[in-house]
Amino acid sequence: MRGKEKAAKLTQDPHSLRSSDREKVLEVAIGREVRAFRRQKEITVAELAQITGLSIGMLSKIENGNTSPSLTTLQILANALSVPLTSFFRRFEERREAVHTKSGEGVELEREGTRANHQYNLLGHIGANGSGVIVEPYLITLSEESDVFPTFQHGGIETIYMLEGQVEYRHGDEAYLLEVGDTLFFDADAPHGPEKLVELPARYLSIISYPQNA
Repeated sequence: MRGKEKAAKLTQDPHSLRSSDREKVLEVAIGREVRAFRRQKEITVAELAQITGLSIGMLSKIENGNTSPSLTTLQILANALSVPLTSFFRRFEERREAVHTKSGEGVELEREGTRANHQYNLLGHIGANGSGVIVEPYLITLSEESDVFPTFQHGGIETIYMLEGQVEYRHGDEAYLLEVGDTLFFDADAPHGPEKLVELPARYLSIISYPQNA
């Protein structure tokens, strides 16, 4: 995809403020768990309504986090779904991690398939988490001694953001001249990598994401 194109409408507003209201966050967490357990049981909202005696409208509000169910309602749902009452609160009680890496303190490593003189600095890592996705952010530096290697392949989605220099970067059958400020977003299963080092040193962020169970 080249040039400027009209942005597609996002399903989420990246600039929206998340509510600091603890009760609202709890409602959303409970709703997600109710929906997840219902789907595990492979029953519809209508079927759950019939089992519990709750209305379809009320169940929809609960699953969407739009109402605060009473403990009696939660106990009815827990019995119907054959789960402990406390299981509805597990996501709310999970610890949310954040990793702060100071400038120059990224862990230098050799990623699988790394070529000679490709410097990889891992900027942070969170393992198993509630999102179901693993994200690996790297700062990659290429120098005069670096190899070109346009045939990296691995699972997941990768995003590259150029910080310094210029490289010709291949993805599948296409080659892209990446300059400062350019972004390349692609399916990492296709052969890809720097094919020509145009202006060195070159530095770019490489952010790789893939499912936890991959």
